[in-house]
Amino acid sequence: MDKISVYLVDDHQIILDGLKALLGHDKVIEIAGESTRCKDAFEMISICKPDVILTDIHMPDMNGIEFSRLVKKNFPEIKIIALSMSAEEALISDMLDAGASGYLVKNTGKEELREALIRVVSGEVYFSPEVAAQLSKSLLNSRKKEEDTSVKLTQREVEIVRLIAKEYSNEQIANALFISERTVETHRKNIFRKTKIKGVIGLLKYAMENKLLD
Repeated sequence: MDKISVYLVDDHQIILDGLKALLGHDKVIEIAGESTRCKDAFEMISICKPDVILTDIHMPDMNGIEFSRLVKKNFPEIKIIALSMSAEEALISDMLDAGASGYLVKNTGKEELREALIRVVSGEVYFSPEVAAQLSKSLLNSRKKEEDTSVKLTQREVEIVRLIAKEYSNEQIANALFISERTVETHRKNIFRKTKIKGVIGLLKYAMENKLLD
């Protein structure tokens, strides 16, 4: 395979030196250049057009998120991998939104870094285990919130919704379910409160959308 050209961006020269030491003698990877400032990096990549940019997020002149957006806007074919000390959910999300194809933490080793570069150039995405764990946790929390905020009608309330759909009066509902009209009224109030719907037409639409009338 052709060599993968990588441009390094980090405001700490010692990090750049460490990355060059890790990747400098690799048969598949070549270092296209390096910069300690995003603005300088942008000027250079417009000339050398690397396959991948490996960039820190916290930079003095422009953060890695803004830099990634700028790069993807002008050079959409260039892949970007974030290299950060932090696996914070907000940073991961912002970098992905900015167009990054990977996210590594700075305790990564040579083999993982090499694999990330190869896979990203091949069109895949790559996350450090810590980052993948954070994304999984975020997804689970998001699903839990959705579940917590979803409307949960009781079986009795669903039965009443179905009878309302059949245009039953409170008295007819009470007779059909062998409960008092007062209990029917209480259930109706709870149904409208839970669904945040004010009228019968809205309730029928809600029931159809949520397949309560099947």
